[in-house]
Formats: sequence, structure tokens, C-alpha cells
Amino acid sequence: MAVYTLSINGRSRAVEAPEDMPLLWVLRDLLGMTGTKFGCGMGVCGSCTLHLDGEPERACQVPVAHVGTRKVTTIEGLSEKGDHPVQKAWIQHDVAQCGYCQPGQIMQAACLLKKHPHPTDAQIDEGMGENLCRCGTYQRIRAAIHTAAKASAPAGPKKAGAK
Repeated sequence: MAVYTLSINGRSRAVEAPEDMPLLWVLRDLLGMTGTKFGCGMGVCGSCTLHLDGEPERACQVPVAHVGTRKVTTIEGLSEKGDHPVQKAWIQHDVAQCGYCQPGQIMQAACLLKKHPHPTDAQIDEGMGENLCRCGTYQRIRAAIHTAAKASAPAGPKKAGAK
């Protein structure tokens, strides 16, 4: 057992855990942060996707000892009020059915939009392809990502005469 000081959602959190304990279980069992979901435990389904220094990672595959000084962002920290463009688009398109995979889907989508602010369908399929949805809401996920991309786009210069 060791004590780790982790930067989670902009806050410093100290936790005592075995060095090989997956970050997923540190978050859920030791810190009571249950937004990041357990799916397969093998890094295959994407339900436990979170951000480490802004990049998507599978929390079930990251031992707490390997987090170091990297910044952890969970679904709870994506936006303070739950109003991130991806979260809003998810609601608008009624993406979730059972909802279990959705925190991981949303976290993956947020990273996808950082990399591709205006993604094509092919880029969405590639970027989201390793996040599984048992309910099969892939068409709504794609539509929501396109909507979030439009909502995130900076306003362009107004044309002369435009109101």
C-alpha cells in the first residue's frame, strides 16, 4: 500500500491503495466517484473511459501507480454543470437507452472533438469504434457528435449586412 496524490477534476485527492489497483477501482471504491463505469475489466468496451492529461484512457487498465502527475478528468469533471456541448447533444438526441456505456462514450466523444472539431462520419466511426454500446445507439451517437461539433464551433465573422 502507498499513498498517492492524484489530480482529479481539478482537485488534489490523496488515496491509499495498492500500486497495482486500477484507477477505476480507486475512483469508484476508494473515492466514491461512480460516474466512471465498470464494463469488461479488460479495456475492450470503453465504459470506463476517462481523460488522462486530455487523452482518452481506459481506467480499468491504468494502475494507480502509473497515474503520477497526470490530470485525471472523469465524467463528473467534464463540465461543472453538465453542460458540455457533448452532454447537451446527448440529451438533445436522446442517445442513452440503458445509459451504462454513456459516460465512457461521452468522454471519448469529447476527446474526438478536440482532435477533429468538425469530424466526418468516418472520423466519428474510427474515433468511437472501440467504445461499445449494447443498446446499439450508434446512429444517435454520431448525430449527437455532429450536433456537439456545431455547438462547439466558434462563431465566424459576420458578413456585411448580416444581422
